[in-house]
Amino acid sequence: MAKVVAKTEPINIPLSQLVVGMTVKLPLSWFNNPFFRNKVLISSQAEIELINSLGINYVTVIDGQHLFVEPVISQPVVAAEVAPAFDINAIIKKSVNTSRVRFSKACSNLRPAYSKVISDPPVSHREAVTVVELLLTHLHETKQPQIGLVNCADKEINMAQHGISVAVLSILMGHSLELAPAQMRDLALGCVFHDIGKLKIPDAIRRKRIDLTSHERNYIKTHPNIGYEMLDRSGLFPKAMLDIVLHHHEYIDGSGYPNKLTKNHIPLLTQIVILANDYTVLLESTGSAQLALGTLFKSRADKHDKALISILVKTLGVFPPGSIVKLSDGSIAKVIMTSTASKQPHVVSCSAHGTQASFRCLIDEGVTIVETVKLEDLSKKLANLLEVHAPVCFYVCHIND
Repeated sequence: MAKVVAKTEPINIPLSQLVVGMTVKLPLSWFNNPFFRNKVLISSQAEIELINSLGINYVTVIDGQHLFVEPVISQPVVAAEVAPAFDINAIIKKSVNTSRVRFSKACSNLRPAYSKVISDPPVSHREAVTVVELLLTHLHETKQPQIGLVNCADKEINMAQHGISVAVLSILMGHSLELAPAQMRDLALGCVFHDIGKLKIPDAIRRKRIDLTSHERNYIKTHPNIGYEMLDRSGLFPKAMLDIVLHHHEYIDGSGYPNKLTKNHIPLLTQIVILANDYTVLLESTGSAQLALGTLFKSRADKHDKALISILVKTLGVFPPGSIVKLSDGSIAKVIMTSTASKQPHVVSCSAHGTQASFRCLIDEGVTIVETVKLEDLSKKLANLLEVHAPVCFYVCHIND
């Protein structure tokens, strides 16, 4: 008979017994989990779901045993089973988790690049280039790189997270265009630094979401010029990358800023970033992947090159990562990763009744997407399980060849 462990002692428990408020130790190295630390204070249901997705069987409760309704029987430590090579759903799950870890690492490594841009430009340049080279290495790990969803634990996406997401979209578009390696580096470097000028905008204005005065709006619009000047003075950054920083808010119809440039005066690399940034900003503001993509088609098609919009759609798929959809088997799902079949992406799905979410390969199952689902039509349980309100970021993702 199993022995009941005192609540004051660390105990191993199955994931089904996790409760918000516990402090737990994960049986993973810090660099192999998305929290980047072994001990985690669980502050939300979303974090419980994230732990459930890590492919582990147990955690060790360090603090919070009193939160159990009944005494907990300590579970023996059992090594996680290795998924067989043919288990495509387990492979997808591993690939998505790897992308989450890589995304977090890239964002963390950008912090010194941002903080040192004025005080120590060589360090800033070196750290940013290191992030870019690693990102491009991940891109070329497979012949068919895909775009994967990264749910952010933060309520708002920060500059590093936004920069990496724009970079991922841009280099995947650049990959489709078969850009030269040097162009890909300039493209990615411009992306991670494109909003650097916002560091000089006061937080009271930069973080204000509504009721901006005309003076405040004009102040925010100075960030491309500020960023360009911050980087140009060092003499370390290439011209093509600096053009991206200065002109990432221009549009081909001449309605952008700061110089109201038209198509013939905007380099290709800059046009790519303008489009990737525009989609990402729309996604952040609407909270809906489908609405963001639809807005590009309906309201902003004249602001971007049509050929580039087509490439963006090819990159994102008909149902972009983050889309909430209904499947042909009646399940409700969230798109987490594109696939070779744009209408059959990889998803996390659960039944309409809200049972535990699971990773699925629609191509392998022969299941298709029937329609998109509006967020307001979801039950609270489904919305929580699928984390539909979590801010969406992107990273390179793929299934091993």
